[in-house]
Amino acid sequence: MTDQTKEYGASGPSCPFSISEELTNTRRDPEENVYANALAQFDKALQHIRIKEGVAETLRYPKRELSVTFPVVMDSGDIKIFRGYRVHHSAVRGPTKGGIRYSPDVTLDEVRALAMWMTWKCALMDLPYGGAKGGVVVDPKQLSMRELENLTRRYTTEISIMIGPDSDIPAPDMGTNSQIMAWIMDTYSMHRGFSVPAVVTGKPVEIGGSLGRTEATGRGVAFTLAEALQLKGINPSQATVAVQGFGNVGSVAARLAHEMGMKIVAVSGSTGGVYNDQGLDPVLVNNFRQQSGCVSGFPRCDEITNAELLTIDCDVLVVAAVENQITARNADLIKAKIVAEGANGPVTPVADEILNDRGIFVIPDILCNAGGVTVSYLEWVQDLQSFFWPVEEINNKLRTLMHKGFESVMACAEKHRVSAREAALILAIRRIADAIMIRGIYP
Repeated sequence: MTDQTKEYGASGPSCPFSISEELTNTRRDPEENVYANALAQFDKALQHIRIKEGVAETLRYPKRELSVTFPVVMDSGDIKIFRGYRVHHSAVRGPTKGGIRYSPDVTLDEVRALAMWMTWKCALMDLPYGGAKGGVVVDPKQLSMRELENLTRRYTTEISIMIGPDSDIPAPDMGTNSQIMAWIMDTYSMHRGFSVPAVVTGKPVEIGGSLGRTEATGRGVAFTLAEALQLKGINPSQATVAVQGFGNVGSVAARLAHEMGMKIVAVSGSTGGVYNDQGLDPVLVNNFRQQSGCVSGFPRCDEITNAELLTIDCDVLVVAAVENQITARNADLIKAKIVAEGANGPVTPVADEILNDRGIFVIPDILCNAGGVTVSYLEWVQDLQSFFWPVEEINNKLRTLMHKGFESVMACAEKHRVSAREAALILAIRRIADAIMIRGIYP
């Protein structure tokens, strides 16, 4: 080790700003502060990488952050104030990329963590992007369509200094969808005086969206799940699966797993779930959910809570809801052989250690749910060249890239004798650090 490099681990210098400086919604349980968890994962991976201390320090912090407070006229005529964020973690490998979420639980710490994970995810999948994330503190279910559109257009205007097809490209996330992306694209385009489809991804096909984008994240989960079953020598036709978070990601992953021969024994949504040891048809469950608004009450099933679903005796547990679902409090109760992180950060660092010690294989989030950003990249490329591919080609490209990502992670894990998560982070961080050194430090 020279004086230019050192192994830079968990004892690194303190953050120059408070990890919990957010004014509202600050998480009080240290284990559930997602930004602290993201930093802990980063520090652990650094113990296996030789990079300059200054480079490591650079990657600990967001490149830039924007916090906005803006008014929206409600249907009643009242004016309500909302808080929003957009964070760029790194732009060294290209424009930043990351979703926008609408949730009453959004915090600046959460957005920071999600932006950091997006940086690792894009680097791991070898996409020419850095990581970003955005959010608005709001419950979208409490707004009318007109109020939702007004909020989206005003938020877009507020963050327009950050976004652009060559600088930062938003996408859907929890609480947002293709229609919201359409409003963002239209608002940005109106300010420019011409249409700019490539400013967002995950938008409707009619205005430049990509075929296969809606299912991409769930499809990527299914692809990595198939790889993990093969790695562990488990026949898909004999595998039982439980899915927490039966939304866009979980429902698609469940359907594709079912098509591969796996038995779906439990699914859950925000209000609870259902269990049937004889198996569920995820298509029928999804139809029921769309009609009733939840999966609870699906016939010929036992009602279960989200917490109970996590501890069901099954081969595969897909965690596709929100972060911090498997913690030190319940990690010892997990019975699955494989945990697939369809959500971002669903397993805390402490729980990760417990699962690893128990021999449970975790498909890390920056690999498992990378299908969404991968097809977002393909959508962006199609928009830039104004040439679009059929869905079969999109899905084949996604399969190839997910397979490549899984193989590279497992090769790195074997080389360094570390978990899949550490391996994924090692690959991602090394690629970004190399890019920083190749580009040089300006001026």
